[in-house]
Amino acid sequence: MKVIPTRTLTTILHGILRGLLRAWVLVVPLVVALSLIRLGQLAYFWPAGYHASTTDLTTIVVQGFRFDLKVSAIAGFLLLLVLPWVSGKVHGRIAAVVVFAYVMLSLVNLHYFGFYKTPIDSLVFGLVEDDTAAVLQTIWRDFPVIWTLLLAAALTWASVWLHGKLVVHMQPDTLLQTHHAAVKVLLAVVVFFALVFAGKGTVREMALQRQHLTVTTSQFLNDMVPNGVIALKYAWDSRGQSQNLSDPLVGLKAMGFASAQAAAQVLGLPHGSEAQIKAALTAHDPIPVSAPKKNLVFFLMESWSAEPLLYQGPNFDVLGRLAPTLKEPGRVCHFSNFDSAHGGTHPSLEAILFSTPITPLTLGDVGRKPIPWAIPKVVRDAGYQTLFVTSARSGWRDLNRVLKVQGFDEVVDANTLKDAYPEAALGIWGVWDSYVFKYLSKRLAAQPVDKPLFVFVLTSTNHPPYDLPADYQRVPRDMSLWKGETSSDTLLPNLDSYHYAADLLGGFVQEVQKGPLHASTIIAATGDHNVRSFGMYAEASRRYLMRQVPFVIWGDGLQCGTQQALPASHRDMFNTLLPLVGVSGPYVNAGRNLLKAVGTEPGPMDAPRAMFFTGEARNAKGLWQLGNRNSFVCSAAKPEASCEFNALDDLQERARYALLDWNVRVSLKK
Repeated sequence: MKVIPTRTLTTILHGILRGLLRAWVLVVPLVVALSLIRLGQLAYFWPAGYHASTTDLTTIVVQGFRFDLKVSAIAGFLLLLVLPWVSGKVHGRIAAVVVFAYVMLSLVNLHYFGFYKTPIDSLVFGLVEDDTAAVLQTIWRDFPVIWTLLLAAALTWASVWLHGKLVVHMQPDTLLQTHHAAVKVLLAVVVFFALVFAGKGTVREMALQRQHLTVTTSQFLNDMVPNGVIALKYAWDSRGQSQNLSDPLVGLKAMGFASAQAAAQVLGLPHGSEAQIKAALTAHDPIPVSAPKKNLVFFLMESWSAEPLLYQGPNFDVLGRLAPTLKEPGRVCHFSNFDSAHGGTHPSLEAILFSTPITPLTLGDVGRKPIPWAIPKVVRDAGYQTLFVTSARSGWRDLNRVLKVQGFDEVVDANTLKDAYPEAALGIWGVWDSYVFKYLSKRLAAQPVDKPLFVFVLTSTNHPPYDLPADYQRVPRDMSLWKGETSSDTLLPNLDSYHYAADLLGGFVQEVQKGPLHASTIIAATGDHNVRSFGMYAEASRRYLMRQVPFVIWGDGLQCGTQQALPASHRDMFNTLLPLVGVSGPYVNAGRNLLKAVGTEPGPMDAPRAMFFTGEARNAKGLWQLGNRNSFVCSAAKPEASCEFNALDDLQERARYALLDWNVRVSLKK
């Protein structure tokens, strides 16, 4: 056996030690840069009047530091493949590239939080899945791109400078050249395991994971913990789970259930077999055969948040012609305590149409095959003509392909409207919403009496950068009447585009109510999500507003019941609307019928709660992350004296979420 020369062993040992020391020299400036960005993010987004305890702030800073150390140590560990063997100059260049990447990701995370009020999540992949050119144009117009790049360059330069100083001081290439081999081995072992434990984020406990991002009862503070690198990593993990439907138990296990039967039992559903559970999920009260089918026109309004409605008045008009339509007893039901399913348009669209907490669901092979319980398919099978209309381009997220497969007879988009109305100008996202309403008026008037129509409308104008037609007359407002946050520089243009969209909707509702189709048409509208311009909602007393959007139904002879002020969400809409227009079929019982009376002791499937499909629930007292007792925050328009986490509510909502996830996976897996 050939013996390796002592000189060679010494060279290898010294190379390994050099690489380990170089890795630590790189870790330090990375941690400093990421921690500085976190402190800057806290200061940049700190809401006026918001107060947090010193203990909570210290906890956030320390936990953030641990995650910064984790991702920095992992970078150093991975670079051990090259750091021991490259020259000092190359080592410096590697450090500069890594620092810039980490800094840039954390600055992106900062702006992402400003827009979505959450650290980077799976929606970030919309950069390539949406209309990339339109997204980039919006980013350029709506964000300080130049200043962000300059800040990234400055932080990178400062970090590289610090790295150079550490190299000069620590001399990782020559520090231990003259020491005994045994000392080198011992030091190499110590430094190696220090790097490993830094990458783990802890010495004795389990490695830092997603659940360790929640360290206070303030979601605003918790959202400051992840840096851009770890946030992107968790977003990638979530995306991977949404794209892999092979294991139907993934969602069940995540919610604490070993099987679908266990979750169904919690909800009081038949659970003798999986077939029984699936049947129970799509079972509905019978509808008389003689019940007339009505037209249903449903609007998913871009960024139609609930908060502006709280301040609506003569001197603060954000609704225009919509305002009087909300005050007609017997013709309108306004659900004012209502949450969206997601924080982005496409995830909310999928949640509404397919009752899925898994998103994106239809971008791959799943979107090429009919989903049996898809709302448009169920309605078309009930004898309706189905139509999807949007002022945006339907190539976005493959909607032109997916929606026709899932039950829409026609897809009308910006290009269709441009052909119908040559004067329509194509902007960043499509045409102005006014052309949608022109088209709808014409289409409804031409619809055969014996063929009911289901229209799903997606608007787009109330979207950054909040551009409006040149002929739009802006409405003056007394901003002292706005009781929300005022830190966003897009608040005023956002209120204008909000008014523009709401006014158009109000004009359409009034036209239908005064026309020949008033008795045979139901109109409903909600928002796809809240918007960034209206604040951070860091105060516990305002937290309930963070996900809130309106949900309104217009029609003749409506009996609104007693649930208009109770917690509800997107999952409840079509469980309410389809019975109202006489449609039965195998749509999923994702929620409850909001027009039904609530009993004194409602069952698990009828309890007045809201669900955000990223795993957050809300009852009349507060909101929490599913399965996380410590995340509960008392938050309501009128807080109750007795406000605490309800374990039964959490159990039942986990079961609801788990079964929705399971239903998708077990039904659509390959």
